[in-house]
Amino acid sequence: MEKLGGVILDWAGTTVDFGCFAPTAVFLEMFRAHGVEITIAEARAPMGTFKKDHIRAITQMPRVAEAWQTASGRLPDEADVDALYQAFIPRQIEVIGSYSTLIPGVAGAVDALRARGLRIGSCTGYTRAMMAELVPAAAAQGYAPDAVVCPDDTAGGRPAPWMCFRNAELLGIYPMRRWVKIGDTVSDVHEGLNAGMWAIGIAMTGNELGLSRIELESMPSAKLQPRLQAARARLQQAGAHLVVDGLSDVLPALDALESRLQAGERP
Repeated sequence: MEKLGGVILDWAGTTVDFGCFAPTAVFLEMFRAHGVEITIAEARAPMGTFKKDHIRAITQMPRVAEAWQTASGRLPDEADVDALYQAFIPRQIEVIGSYSTLIPGVAGAVDALRARGLRIGSCTGYTRAMMAELVPAAAAQGYAPDAVVCPDDTAGGRPAPWMCFRNAELLGIYPMRRWVKIGDTVSDVHEGLNAGMWAIGIAMTGNELGLSRIELESMPSAKLQPRLQAARARLQQAGAHLVVDGLSDVLPALDALESRLQAGERP
């Protein structure tokens, strides 16, 4: 009976940085420096993609492009994307350590994944230079995946499947139907599907809900539940095979996917 061989985990919003705030804060700051105020929703919309692609996607939003034209007298172009990205890199590296706290339950969940014989891959929208700060900070808290792949290690970032393929190569597990991609953004789901993998969305701890742990715990249920249901729906509509609240809830989902695999179903 064919079994799952590994999972590929996202970073911010899935394993560290509850609510996925590190990139959001810097995007707001970078655009503000050019006289353009973007909203948190606009900053979050392309989350999970390679950060230069993320910046480009924000500049192409009609409202943002109009605000840029008002501020500078012209529409944003690729030179502006380059300038924003070059400013983004050192600032993100500077602050990323402040957003490196493991999400509660992650270390135990990873131990449980390993106990069932799964390899732990990982990928991200962060560059290798950014991950040089984040990886050791996570390891000091008990989380060290078997592989870490970044967009600049491959031909490009999400939603392309290249980072997933590199994880599979590094960890020696194939075919891709034996892998599960787990992440908190629509682009995570698309990446997994494009790689021919199962995909599990993370709804509560990441970008789609976009709440800190304190905000989440203090929000009345009547206000929280509609927002959480909307986050789950976005991940389901993106094509996630299953959606859970956090990584600590993933084991039953993996059992369900393995049963589907053994019944002959394919991602």
